[in-house]
Amino acid sequence: MNEIARLSPRLAAILDQARSHPPLPVAVVDAQEAHVLAGVVEASDYGLIEPVLLGPRAQIETVCRQLSCPIDRFSILDIAPASEAAEAGVRRVLEGKAAALVKGWIHTDELMHPVLRELRTARRVSHVFIADLPSYHKLLFITDAAINIAPDLATKAAILQNAIDLARILGVDRPKAAALSAIELVKPSIPSTLDAACLSKMAQRGQITDAEVDGPLAFDNAISRDAAKIKEINSTVAGDADILLAPDLDAGNILAKDLEYLAGATLAGIVIGAKVPLMLTSRSDPPTARLISAAIAVLLHQHWDGDGVSVIATPIAGDES
Repeated sequence: MNEIARLSPRLAAILDQARSHPPLPVAVVDAQEAHVLAGVVEASDYGLIEPVLLGPRAQIETVCRQLSCPIDRFSILDIAPASEAAEAGVRRVLEGKAAALVKGWIHTDELMHPVLRELRTARRVSHVFIADLPSYHKLLFITDAAINIAPDLATKAAILQNAIDLARILGVDRPKAAALSAIELVKPSIPSTLDAACLSKMAQRGQITDAEVDGPLAFDNAISRDAAKIKEINSTVAGDADILLAPDLDAGNILAKDLEYLAGATLAGIVIGAKVPLMLTSRSDPPTARLISAAIAVLLHQHWDGDGVSVIATPIAGDES
């Protein structure tokens, strides 16, 4: 358990809360990679998950030896190629043998194909990055950076509601959500500004609930009080956003990875809206990201049922928002 020393108080609070619940039985899809297995071992050491490893047995056992993990510590299902491992992971969910899925070395689209076919609910399936930055005063929820490529207005509203409910489960009572665009003014020539303005009005009319939503806001206006003040933006969200709704997947993915690699962010990734949580991090992400993703999956399992209906948790101790 060497990751805990490097966790911020915000992430440590999430981990502590998750450890108060029983471990989740999970299926790790395409598990034969060192970063993936290191994260699985870490999450298991903390009592967050009970994993079954799906993938080529010989490769998984080789990586286990490299990590000084006994090869008989976890059950291994010898399955290749990756597409078959994804199908097997979804079957385990449908059979009640897994309460969450973990993305291994498999590509996201290959994993999501059987998930979207078999595990849909009434909710839109979407992805959220939870970013912890040393330079920002609270967690940032960035959506959608992995699933919905070019969402229309209705899809953005569903994505945003998912992120709002996740933030509330993680202790943010009334999240502040910024609908991002390149500028803070409504311009018909920039469609994302129109969507952002509509989302703000939808929140005012109760079509998006339990959050303050404003937009369009440029990134600097959303996270910097000074930038908002200089531009004379009168908004309770500007400079204090909890949630950043990206205009499309490209923007969201680039933003999240910029924060990770250039601003020192720790990113946890989770897919929500399906029958079970899906821990979805980048294949290059370190074990810490996978550890916190597992902790968030545990809390989601406790507070979202299989039909995607949210139940808000008691705020997590140490929340700074």
